[in-house]
Amino acid sequence: MKTPPEQDFSPSAQGTDEMLYARVGTTAYARLNRPKALNALTRTMVEDLLFQLDQWESDDGIEDVVLDGAGERAFCAGGDVKAVRDAIVRGDHADAVDFWAREYLLDLRLATFPKPVTALMTGYVMGGGLGLSAHVRHRLVALDAVLAMPETAIGMFPDVGITRLFARAPGELGTYAALTGATFTAADAITLGLADELFGPGGSAESLAPQRDWIDECFAGDDAAAIVGRLETSSCDAARACATMLRERSPLAVCATLARVRRAAEEPDLASTLAVDTTLARGLMAAGDFAEGVRAKLIDRDNAPRWRHARIEEVTPAEVDALFA
Repeated sequence: MKTPPEQDFSPSAQGTDEMLYARVGTTAYARLNRPKALNALTRTMVEDLLFQLDQWESDDGIEDVVLDGAGERAFCAGGDVKAVRDAIVRGDHADAVDFWAREYLLDLRLATFPKPVTALMTGYVMGGGLGLSAHVRHRLVALDAVLAMPETAIGMFPDVGITRLFARAPGELGTYAALTGATFTAADAITLGLADELFGPGGSAESLAPQRDWIDECFAGDDAAAIVGRLETSSCDAARACATMLRERSPLAVCATLARVRRAAEEPDLASTLAVDTTLARGLMAAGDFAEGVRAKLIDRDNAPRWRHARIEEVTPAEVDALFA
């Protein structure tokens, strides 16, 4: 798990310093290099790493690849959703969806790369950061890492193929993580099937597994409104607090996410999951809540999104099905 000295890293041959690369012996290193932005993934980074992986695949001197993030705060806190929103606001929905499609292609490329890829998940690992790391051969997570798929808070769904893993997590823990977008620990990441091994200083205890009784009971089934109803009438304080959290999320995104987790359970491979993710991303981009959620949470920061639906109960199954069409 050794990483080379800082001076060994150099900018991409393509001319960007948003990705840095190094080579020590037979190991190649790729580093996300936007530390001030928590290494949020841009289109430039996606295209550059796709190009570099092609070079490394054909290089017989490279036997394995290590992926990490610059700085101490984050491996990658997600995709550059502000740029995607900008495309939507100017009416270029095709460009917005193309960003997701290219990002998903990178996730699949890393997952199926013919040489072993190791991801070092440190600091914040969220959204697109999990897409880069949770599907590779060796998934190491730092003891003090903070992880989440917080997409429902901005009108999106947990994409990058993660619902495939959430659908296979113990009980309804994955459903909980998907719908709420709540943060979880490194130990939880292993329980959820997103990582294999802990490393580094600090400690990590499971936060989700001790709550599994009420999570399994309340998050069962295919009806998001029923889930919220069970949470609101639960005798458990944590469950009622969870209901309040879900009421703040995009109702359409919550309902679409539940459907996405259930469908992902039947999909045969990551490529299939990412193909459906692309379709659903297109549907949600057109629906409006994503642009509004990014505005409220990340641009104006008023935390007062005006969702398309006032309540989860207002979302119909037909509306959700249409998003997958």
